[in-house]
Amino acid sequence: MLYKFKSKAGADVIMLGPQGDQVLRLIGKTPAPQGIVAVAEQAAAIAALAQAVDADEAQFAAAVAEAVAAGEPPPRRAEVSLKQRAWPFLELLRYSLKADNDVVWGV
Repeated sequence: MLYKFKSKAGADVIMLGPQGDQVLRLIGKTPAPQGIVAVAEQAAAIAALAQAVDADEAQFAAAVAEAVAAGEPPPRRAEVSLKQRAWPFLELLRYSLKADNDVVWGV
């Protein structure tokens, strides 16, 4: 499945299924072919996604610090980080909240 998140406030954000599912779960939504993040939900969604990004970054930083302390080479991310993946969606949510527009997908 492919997600295409839309809002009148910004450009469309396209995500592959597993990544879109992950982002939706992080903001408290159940992955579905169609949905909406209403304006009233956007502040909480932004906070939840930002918190998840911060936790992911902290976990990776701790793994790097642990490896360095043990005299091992620091680990590298095997994939795109949550911060990189979530940034366009976070920006769309922020713009939508500011412009008082819903974010929808699958419509």
